[in-house]
Amino acid sequence: MAELADPQVSARLLDGRALAAQTRNALAATIRQRQADGLPPPGLAVILVGNDPASQVYVQHKIRACAEVGVHSFSHRLPADTDEAALLALIQTLNADPAVHGILLQLPLPAGLDSSRLLQAIAPYKDVDGFHPHNLGLLAAGLPVLRPCTPKGCMRLLESAGVDCRGQQALVIGASTIVGRPMALELLRAEATVTIAHKATRDLPALVAQADILVVATGVPGLVRGEWLKPGAVVLDVGINRLADGRLVGDVDFASARQRASWVSPVPGGVGPMTIACLLENTLQAATLVMEPPSGAAIHH
Repeated sequence: MAELADPQVSARLLDGRALAAQTRNALAATIRQRQADGLPPPGLAVILVGNDPASQVYVQHKIRACAEVGVHSFSHRLPADTDEAALLALIQTLNADPAVHGILLQLPLPAGLDSSRLLQAIAPYKDVDGFHPHNLGLLAAGLPVLRPCTPKGCMRLLESAGVDCRGQQALVIGASTIVGRPMALELLRAEATVTIAHKATRDLPALVAQADILVVATGVPGLVRGEWLKPGAVVLDVGINRLADGRLVGDVDFASARQRASWVSPVPGGVGPMTIACLLENTLQAATLVMEPPSGAAIHH
């Protein structure tokens, strides 16, 4: 079970910044050795459509992280009125480019573009976000190759804290294919007993009160209150929300959660840095997959 928290002591922090820095250092060393062995640097193509301010910031962070570890980034910034046919043509070009090992389509896309169709056009072994049905299916089958970055980062944070998921009651709030569903699959792989809550869930506080491990990914600021938590729970807050006063906050009320949990991830500085670190890891992994594409990874449209 989760370690019980002393009511006089605040929860320890799941420090994503520190763990991400360690991960980047290890990646940089591996990539330097890869190049010393005569292999090309991993290449990541980032496609940004439109001028969404948050997306622009996220892309800048990803490109900066690429430069830090030695991943070659290819930036494709397209106007908001780019049509789907042009995007599909670009993705096909990148699929065929041997210098590009990973392709990232920054979400959300402007209205009128079918993100599902476009994500499925990315070759599964270049799908470094882990969003393609092929990769989600492998994760569901317990045979993951390229794992969705945010759930993968969450699992790394749990491992760094020495949290053993086996037999624990885990609750994931949010059922998106980007975080919620693959997060539940990751926890199942770790032999937790998993419940998924969503917008139609009744009596959410009662479910939260039973959870040894809680992952919240809803985009609703302060949705989960600290008093709902089971004493000693481990809390991963995936949400990042900007309030009217400019503050960034998560989906969990941090101050009250810290008085009841044993571990809690801060916002910012928790899950976010690990998402980018895992994207870089996936890009390096994809560089080896592209050299020898996995069987069954043919592209279908």
